[in-house]
Amino acid sequence: MPVGPDGWFEGGKAIKVEGGIKARSRRGRIGEEWWSRRFIDILEGICDKGRLERGRRYARAGQVLDLDLEPGSVHSRVQGSRTAPYQVKITIPVYDDAAWQRVEEALAHQAVFRAKLLAGEMPIEIVAVFDDLGLPLFPTDLDMSCTCPDWGFPCKHLSAVLYLLAEAFDEDPFLVLAWRGRARDELLGALRGPAADEPPADPLEVPDRPLAVTDFYAPAQSLAKLKELPGGAAAPPELLLRVLDPPPVKVRHIPLVDLLRPVYRSLNDQPS
Repeated sequence: MPVGPDGWFEGGKAIKVEGGIKARSRRGRIGEEWWSRRFIDILEGICDKGRLERGRRYARAGQVLDLDLEPGSVHSRVQGSRTAPYQVKITIPVYDDAAWQRVEEALAHQAVFRAKLLAGEMPIEIVAVFDDLGLPLFPTDLDMSCTCPDWGFPCKHLSAVLYLLAEAFDEDPFLVLAWRGRARDELLGALRGPAADEPPADPLEVPDRPLAVTDFYAPAQSLAKLKELPGGAAAPPELLLRVLDPPPVKVRHIPLVDLLRPVYRSLNDQPS
């Protein structure tokens, strides 16, 4: 059994794979969105950096054959130096229906969280909601196993799967929640509630009041006698942020628009 100078099992050269899952990131760090970076930061804090580096190379070379996520677990096959791929499994605790009901109630009471999730976005403040309920969103302890003979932990096969999992989170943030036991449709259905079929009022919409031809030749009234038309709903303070295209600027992986939105709201609360 070949052993490297640092005491790690090295094995032979990995068998090249055709059609494996390759990381989109070809160099540097993996993970672009704040939620995937949060997951990577946790991994890099508890895992050996050398093994994570080997895992990144495996992930970029396409050695991972598949990646299946279901509530509480991720299953994968990774091609190493042996003919048969290694079996990788990563598990975390799943929250039950009672716990998720508490989460959904907390999210539904925050209009910003509810609106962002329904729009397919993951607000960074959601981490605090889970923490306040004693239900961490991101796992700090992973139960991981691999059928390879490497006694190091985690091995490069596990590391490769973890990095590809982070990239999967990049594409679909709801996978983070699904791993904890709540599917996207189920969560959004709970947040929509019974009024899901009623679209939100458009603050830019002007009511259409048709002109009656019979009144065209009627004597005009004085301005003093004209009644004020009933006003529509007050425009939200961050209306400008909704109308204009968001700038492609992020601060610590957080979109600039998300940082400006609470500032606009606070200005609206100032006394006139």
